[in-house]
Amino acid sequence: MSYELDTRLVIGLASSALFDLGEADQVFRREGEAAYRAYQLENRTQTLAPGVAFPFIKRLLSLNDLSPKDDPLVEVILLSKNDPDTGLRVMDSIKSHGLGISRAVFLQGRSPHRFIDALSISLFLSANEIDVRDANAAGHAAGQVLDSSFVDEDGDDELRIAFDFDGVLADDQSEAVFQASGLVGFHEHEQRNAGIPLSPGPLAPFLHKLRKIQALEEQKVMDDRSYVRKLRVAIVTARNAPAHERVITTMRNWDVVVNEAFFLGGVEKRRVLEILRPHIFFDDQQSHLTPAAAALPCVHIPFGSLNRKT
Repeated sequence: MSYELDTRLVIGLASSALFDLGEADQVFRREGEAAYRAYQLENRTQTLAPGVAFPFIKRLLSLNDLSPKDDPLVEVILLSKNDPDTGLRVMDSIKSHGLGISRAVFLQGRSPHRFIDALSISLFLSANEIDVRDANAAGHAAGQVLDSSFVDEDGDDELRIAFDFDGVLADDQSEAVFQASGLVGFHEHEQRNAGIPLSPGPLAPFLHKLRKIQALEEQKVMDDRSYVRKLRVAIVTARNAPAHERVITTMRNWDVVVNEAFFLGGVEKRRVLEILRPHIFFDDQQSHLTPAAAALPCVHIPFGSLNRKT
């Protein structure tokens, strides 16, 4: 009987997002593929240090405690541009860190996005901008993990995920209105359309899969009042009143729930994010991510007109 992926939350993950490959990457860039291969084989027994997405992935996989071991809620699949031989160090490091990742694809330099549909992947994460943009151009949900000095707090198992709204969860049609008509025109447009839900953006399917896990936790709380939820989802958006109502309308129409929402109206997002301390934050605008990335794991979603390179 085949192992079904469609009903699970599946993350496709490049090794550059999961581990710190800075030194190995420098060898590749400076000395070429043969030297890189020799370096990885010589250092195979040296466990790779956690990368930017490591805390998110570790805590996401811990949500599998909510389901039977033979029927996990979450599946993480390594999509690596290593060949199988040089990829052994990555797989050994996954084992050393105790991560529940057993499925991997090694492509020896070829783009991984061609396999996203075949593996039912809801989100692909990589530190490689070109790979992420190729995946996005092909219509897949993909994000570039940005450098960060974030240090995870191991005191609890809570997973905090934060999303921008327009261009991430929803499409960028309202952003286009803002670019064309300015803030006043944007607010007037959103007020007129407050009762009309926006169309889904690239990470809407990911949010829907998270909703299934939230529902399981809600049932856990009903069965056992002492149960402490592991998953918290927040929206952190530059919208403010009166444009806030359309966000709520959209979430209600999609039948999804977020635990927290911050309608900041142009206040720098980093101020809130440093307190919220999400294990990952998704935004489509570099101007919001650059100030925050130093303090927390950030992912750029290169979606919509603001991210089209001329």
